[in-house]
Amino acid sequence: MEVITHKCPNCGGPLTFNPDDQKFHCDFCLSEFTEAEVSAFEAQQKAARLVADEPSPTVEGSETTAAAKDTTVPQAATDATSASNLELFTCPSCGAEIVTDATTAATYCYFCHNPVVLTGRLAGTFQPEKVLPFAISKEKAEAEFLNWTKKKKFIPKDFFDEKQIQLLTGVYFPYWVVDAELDGQFRANATSLRVWRVGDLEYTETKQYAIYRQGKLSFKNLVKNALTKNVQKNMVTSVQPFPLDKAVSFHSQYLAGFQAEKRDIEFNVLQESVQKELQNYSQNLLQETASQYTTVTGKQSNIKTQQQENHYVLLPVWLVTYQNRGDKKVYYYAMNGQTGKTAGVLPISLQRLGLACGGIFAALFALFLLGGYLL
Repeated sequence: MEVITHKCPNCGGPLTFNPDDQKFHCDFCLSEFTEAEVSAFEAQQKAARLVADEPSPTVEGSETTAAAKDTTVPQAATDATSASNLELFTCPSCGAEIVTDATTAATYCYFCHNPVVLTGRLAGTFQPEKVLPFAISKEKAEAEFLNWTKKKKFIPKDFFDEKQIQLLTGVYFPYWVVDAELDGQFRANATSLRVWRVGDLEYTETKQYAIYRQGKLSFKNLVKNALTKNVQKNMVTSVQPFPLDKAVSFHSQYLAGFQAEKRDIEFNVLQESVQKELQNYSQNLLQETASQYTTVTGKQSNIKTQQQENHYVLLPVWLVTYQNRGDKKVYYYAMNGQTGKTAGVLPISLQRLGLACGGIFAALFALFLLGGYLL
């Protein structure tokens, strides 16, 4: 598997994607590049390496042929600790070993801190069709995190200290996005009641109807989680929706400076649940067309999927987790990397809660004493 760091065309330093201007920045020479410029440069570099790899002509009388050797892109180390589901790769910048789990597709080298992309994990059938780039920088995400936590009165102080804030990480999570068109039919019996009075007489009019509805239903951007690690966590679903109209064709450059996960849930695993969800949505939409009647009984639906497209995309989330000292549970804070929508499950500091309750009790006790004294 190929491990790469996207390099600056000017100085060779590592490039990272900047959400503020949607460009790629080099922290060494302060250069800025568009995705098209970086892709063009890397295409030229790849073509040059291919030329360099061509066998040299055999020298007359010699028994050997010079073999070109590519030293620009180190290959991934083959060692893998399958027992613990971890794998080792070689950093292309410093040569240090990078330890990842089986779904990590982009990360940092812990020694030189350069961003690396494991391109083989996002290639072939695992290559996303699109990626929704981050639009919120880490600085803005940190500021919003602080504003959000300061409004919570009873969380532990170390949940938002400097070390904890530094753990805020931008992650591209894998999702399946479904577009579908369905044909639906709906039948039912309905009644409509009208009651009015004339003098002392009350009249009731009951009308009976045989309802029939037929139509085409179209669904766009039904988002489904594609990572097993997130099945039991709401962190990547609670910050939806994502503005998928802003997604762009996938290029690994967008992962530079962030972490990324590849999918480990194939769509065939989700197919049955997706179909049920589409069926339920369709049935509810058809039934809503009969909401004006007093009663609706004998409901029958016939819904068939005519066309369905499944798209594999990476979506941006700012994320920080925290293990509470008291109950040892892992809590989290998540932010939509495009819209800024936040969600989280926070720990409660029993000490701060106890002090607050004690203060309230003391104040009430003082008021009772004062009231008794005045009486």
